[in-house]
Amino acid sequence: MKTQPNNPLHGIKLEQIVTELQAHYGWEYLGYQINIRCFTHDPSIKSSLKFLRRTPWARTKVEDLYLNYLKNNTDL
Repeated sequence: MKTQPNNPLHGIKLEQIVTELQAHYGWEYLGYQINIRCFTHDPSIKSSLKFLRRTPWARTKVEDLYLNYLKNNTDL
């Protein structure tokens, strides 16, 4: 297996991304930033993961938001 040193998402599961974003921002802000039903109507980690795993454009938006979150919240 090749390593991906230039991919900051390598080794990070989608569940971890959604969980961290939800804990930091909350569902309301996530729904505002990315207007998808799994964030705006009866949101849950499980429903979000199900939708994001089969919707590439939405997953890309969530991953981009997570990268921005990491960039702005590094404690290094």
